[in-house]
Amino acid sequence: MTDFKRIALVSNIETPEIGDSIKRLISYLGEAGYTVILEINTARFVGNTELPVFECGKLDVPLDLVIMVGGDGSMLSAARNLVQHNVPLLGVNRGRLGFLTDILPHEMEEQVKRVLSGEFIISSRFLLEVSIRRSGQVIGTGSALNDVVLHPGKSVRMMEFELYIDEQFVYSQRSDGLIVSTPTGSTAYALSGGGPIMHPNLDAIGLVPMNPHTLSSRPIVVGGNSDIEIRVGSRNELHPLVTCDGQNDIQSEPGDTIRIHKMAQQIQLIHPVGHDFYETCRTKLGWGSRLGISERNR
Repeated sequence: MTDFKRIALVSNIETPEIGDSIKRLISYLGEAGYTVILEINTARFVGNTELPVFECGKLDVPLDLVIMVGGDGSMLSAARNLVQHNVPLLGVNRGRLGFLTDILPHEMEEQVKRVLSGEFIISSRFLLEVSIRRSGQVIGTGSALNDVVLHPGKSVRMMEFELYIDEQFVYSQRSDGLIVSTPTGSTAYALSGGGPIMHPNLDAIGLVPMNPHTLSSRPIVVGGNSDIEIRVGSRNELHPLVTCDGQNDIQSEPGDTIRIHKMAQQIQLIHPVGHDFYETCRTKLGWGSRLGISERNR
């Protein structure tokens, strides 16, 4: 894992200032003797026609490491595309929050150097797989590192659905939908919906109702190996959307069955030494800092 020789660069191509970071990485890694490979859209983005290229969805070249330059959304997309190829991901943050992309642009070369020399922490994260069945046939599939969300799309009307976990009936509900979240996604949309923050090491799945019609409906956390089934109410006038990581939509219809479970393959995220989940929460979520209470007074 520490023998990183062939390194791929992937970026968010919609943010112009990211081009400078990619060019700096190309220069640094090339001078350090590493083989640099560019994701095809990233190569076009920075105007590089010399280095070899690859496509995330059709990875046909051996890679030891992928460095993603962008925000958390770009990292989510890269994780979904690369999870089947067992390639670790390192993130350089050029977005807003940066829960998944740890390295800041001004310290990029130094932190990348430390990682490539073996100073890093590996965090294994699982993804969710979702499939939608209609009349016994699968009509759509997807995957998500953060969350799978059932929601009414552009409508403001509530929907009806039933929730089953491991084939056991849990409840029926009228609400704006349901967020099914991994621990990685617990600090994303699920958090906005009132869900619990889960440490990334947990083997668990969170289910967070969206504006339920009954005040007694609360988020629940189940085991990571649970099979989750959502049956869309046949009396719905809506055609709810199932959205993976806020990026990919699948249209459902009344009577459809949505099945969600943990993906067998996991993605390996690489963090610089010193990475601390709770420090990240303090920084990104505005948690209180130390009060200066001395050890002897505890």
